[in-house]
Amino acid sequence: MLDRVNYVAFITILNKEITRFLRIWPQTLLPPVISMTLYFLIFGKLIGSQISDMSGFSYMQYIAPGLVMMSVVTNAYSNVASSFFGTKFQRNIDEMLIAPVSNLVILVGFVMGGILRGLMIGLLVILIALFFTKLHVYNLFIILSVALLSSLLFSLAGFTNGLMANKFDDVMIIPTFVITPLTYLGGVFYSIHLLSPFWQELSKLNPVLYMVNAFRYGILGLSDVNIMVAMVMIIVFIVALFILNLALMQRGYGLRS
Repeated sequence: MLDRVNYVAFITILNKEITRFLRIWPQTLLPPVISMTLYFLIFGKLIGSQISDMSGFSYMQYIAPGLVMMSVVTNAYSNVASSFFGTKFQRNIDEMLIAPVSNLVILVGFVMGGILRGLMIGLLVILIALFFTKLHVYNLFIILSVALLSSLLFSLAGFTNGLMANKFDDVMIIPTFVITPLTYLGGVFYSIHLLSPFWQELSKLNPVLYMVNAFRYGILGLSDVNIMVAMVMIIVFIVALFILNLALMQRGYGLRS
């Protein structure tokens, strides 16, 4: 149970994170909404109309869950990475470190901000998707849990990036060279069953594959991977990153000049 000091610190960090992305919503909320709308128009409507059904669903229906998940993870990640690095760069983190506030509270405060932004963007993208196609609710519990766990995972990953980054360019390297390839190769636009056996097995090393397919299962009841395996894989990645971040903070890695 949190004492009063840590509770106030957590609420303050969380409030700052929420205010931050809501205050500049034309930069934080609007661009991903516009990008996803273009994805639906180009890949779903124009190209998708030329593609046959995917396992009994239209191509638009098939890619919609993947696009939602792609927007969730990328925004949860970028929110925490940029915000925490900005806090380091401005040396505001020094005030948190000398205050009687635990590393756990600092970590959870920033991560919660990323989760909320990711889920908010995901909800907006779902609303946009409904203008283009019909979405079903096959399993509401799977939908909510996968969205929450996925945003948590990539918020933790964003914290790791912000912790290790030494300059602003470092914050952009991981999204450009890691997150983007993982999302495009994570089964958002295709089923891995269309790949050769070798590439199918290689694709299973991609954590985004499990998130996309688990979320697709929650909406369409369709998945390329076992749902229980997908949930376990997501949780394993979360635990690993959570422990890593706390260990790095305890050592002062990236925090002490």
